[in-house]
Amino acid sequence: MFETTHVRGGQPWLLDEHLDRMARSAERLDLDVPARPALVELAGQACAAWPADTEGALKIVVTRGPEDTGETTCFATITAVPDSTRKARRDGVKLGTLSLGVAAGTRSAAPWLLGGAKTLSYAMNMACQRWAAAAGLDDVLWVSSDGYLLEAPTATLVWLEHGTLYTVPDSTGILSGTTVRYLLDHVGTLGWHTAKRMVRPTELEGASGVWLTSSVRGIIAVRELDGVKLADPPQTDTLRELLGYPA
Repeated sequence: MFETTHVRGGQPWLLDEHLDRMARSAERLDLDVPARPALVELAGQACAAWPADTEGALKIVVTRGPEDTGETTCFATITAVPDSTRKARRDGVKLGTLSLGVAAGTRSAAPWLLGGAKTLSYAMNMACQRWAAAAGLDDVLWVSSDGYLLEAPTATLVWLEHGTLYTVPDSTGILSGTTVRYLLDHVGTLGWHTAKRMVRPTELEGASGVWLTSSVRGIIAVRELDGVKLADPPQTDTLRELLGYPA
């Protein structure tokens, strides 16, 4: 399993929240993880070797280790945030929808499917993004077999309607996003309310704004979904600044 945090000013952002989520994933996978102080020290060592003026992505990975030892393997890497990510922050993205093949409530009722756990089993996630690129899109949103939007392969969906910022309920088995949690906790400063509800793709056509949030990208506007143009939300820069991401 792994966690990826945004590195700004040479420090990992929301590290505690990411390690909390790692602990939840570890419980789901029955996987031992190093003690919290050791993970914090590991993150600190990695960031100490990173230029403080360079935006980065810190990834902490924990595996079961070699089969014959039973000892956990843990390591960290940092990479620079690519120009393509900054471009998406400025210009927004075009998305398509892809079926996840299960009903919205299936993964919560079947914990062995590991919905909501951030594991290294990302082959399907990356295959979906490759499909998007081949189709001339920037990314996809997964749709349940009963027609509800869930999440993107590496991001959380949020949308604005009548002064309320919505996201999809965790009960659908989506990954609980750390960036979206921070956003929902702080948009009250803009006078907005927050809520979670189920949504179908066509409902977003009437939203005041639709965005994806993730640890590295921050927040990016969804400009098109399945060929339908969506509203160009004027609040994108305000939300990005609220989250502390550069343009």
